[in-house]
Amino acid sequence: MFRCGVAAAAAAGGLVRALRPLSPTPRGRAAAGNLLQRWNVPIKLQMSRQVASSGVPGGKGDSSVFVLIVGLSTLGAGAYVYRTLKENKERFTSRVTTITTRSQEKELSPSDTDAASQGTAAPGARPEVPSHVPFLLIGGGTAAFAAARSIRARDPGARVLIVSEDPALPYMRPPLSKELWFSDDPNVTETLRFKQWNGKERSIYFQPPSFYVPVRDLPFVENGGVAVLCGKKVVHMDVRGNIVKLNDGTQISYDKCLIATGGSPRNLPAIERAGKDVQQRLTLFRKIEDFKSLEKISREVKSITIIGGGFLGSELACALGRRARTRGLEVIQLFPENGNMGKVLPEYLSNWTTEKVRREGVNVMPNAVVKSVSVCGNRLMIKLKDGRKVETDHIVAAVGLEPNVELAKSAGLEVDSDFGGFRVNAELQARSNIWVAGDAACFYDIKLGRRRVEHHDHAVVSGRLAGENMTGAAKPYWHQSMFWSDLGPNVGYEAIGLVDSSLPTVGVFAKATAKDTPKSATEQSGTGIRSESETEAEASEVHISPSFSPTPQVPKQGEDYGKGVIFYLRDKVVVGIVLWNIFNRMPIARKIIKDGEEHDDLNEVAKLFNIHEE
Repeated sequence: MFRCGVAAAAAAGGLVRALRPLSPTPRGRAAAGNLLQRWNVPIKLQMSRQVASSGVPGGKGDSSVFVLIVGLSTLGAGAYVYRTLKENKERFTSRVTTITTRSQEKELSPSDTDAASQGTAAPGARPEVPSHVPFLLIGGGTAAFAAARSIRARDPGARVLIVSEDPALPYMRPPLSKELWFSDDPNVTETLRFKQWNGKERSIYFQPPSFYVPVRDLPFVENGGVAVLCGKKVVHMDVRGNIVKLNDGTQISYDKCLIATGGSPRNLPAIERAGKDVQQRLTLFRKIEDFKSLEKISREVKSITIIGGGFLGSELACALGRRARTRGLEVIQLFPENGNMGKVLPEYLSNWTTEKVRREGVNVMPNAVVKSVSVCGNRLMIKLKDGRKVETDHIVAAVGLEPNVELAKSAGLEVDSDFGGFRVNAELQARSNIWVAGDAACFYDIKLGRRRVEHHDHAVVSGRLAGENMTGAAKPYWHQSMFWSDLGPNVGYEAIGLVDSSLPTVGVFAKATAKDTPKSATEQSGTGIRSESETEAEASEVHISPSFSPTPQVPKQGEDYGKGVIFYLRDKVVVGIVLWNIFNRMPIARKIIKDGEEHDDLNEVAKLFNIHEE
């Protein structure tokens, strides 16, 4: 830089020398001074004028002043250039260092065997919970697991974090009220393994612990994976900043998020008002811990009362009724409807189901509305509105599910006022990078309108679709979910669509054979969770032959309904179907509902299900 300044000064000097011959020859400094003196200009002003003005070049003093000015200007410019280049070099060095560091972090993975290559990402230095994940799934149930599996199927390198309030790894809920109760293994509450109706054994968990990646290793594993953060709850969502906050204060940012928070079992107002003494003898059945607790209680008390006549209440009543015969346990089931599953099945079939449950050893009390519950001595006293009283040792409330939508407030998400749950579009989106699946999703059904479904099959399919859309599939939700219920290994049904006993129904029944049982169905499909084998299947074509058969009549009271099809109608169109002891025919039912056509003879439609096969 110094050499640049000297060169500039030399160039300036040369310019002055070149211009000097072109200037007129002055008559001397005295002449100029005499002129100023002649005009009576003060001495100080004269000197100032001589220094400040370029004057007429030619004298030695004038050249020195000019060179001095040019030199100082050149030095200033040189200093400025030097400082600028130095700062640019420092910024360049800093940028290169940052890029190199990031590149090394990306290449780092626990598969490296060289300890030196691990650097700061050594296992001991990794945070317990990553600060950022590409895919965040809130909730650890069936929908979340189905979504995780779907994401990994489409993006094999995806890193998925499931945050679950449940202390257990993802598991299937249906066996909690079905097969687990029929196990002969005394350690079933510990192993959580059970024999399906077809005799095959399986675990309640979707996958063993080895399937999952440790949470702290998720950002570093070479090919991604699925990690589950158990026992933690997301309490706040910042949808603009893409950040969630856990109940312990931990914050996690995400690229895409799924809300699969499921629901919580409802309680009865009469029980909520009863106080702690009653609450301590109450089970709100939902999770593994509830199964373990109730199984233990059923061995210790003399009487258990189940409040609720729906799917869960009726299944638990039949399961506990089996123990009523072998262990002397009193099992009472009470509900406000006229019969078991009175909100779903037509009255005649509901009454038949009630008798079936009674034959299992259960004291069924329909038309029973709870007024109050209190502790009387060492027992619970349940008072009904009609004046009846029921004494028992323990209560199981199975009166429905309330969707978990607490995050809606902080996230600014819409909750449906009619059905509950987060409102989503056809692709299960609540926001551009937020999806909802399972019990907590209120979706629009193109055939049946807006709905919210609380069944295993819906959790599987909606979770799977959400996972696909989180990886760019952009697929709408067209699926008609099914559900099923088993009253033991010999009686069961599958249903699809709007199955509501307030709708007009037409039932077509036939004599059952040994193949028409849940046990036989699982032997044919090879799975105890029947919907897994046919969740999205749909018949390609349904052809119904014209017939002049009379309109089906309601079966006579007391008739043994071996197997049959119940059609639910709205404006003469089939909107729901129950297959009673008919299995592996759901694709046909799904096709009939999707077509949305009127049928003059439902007897002919029923033949599509081969109900008259021997």
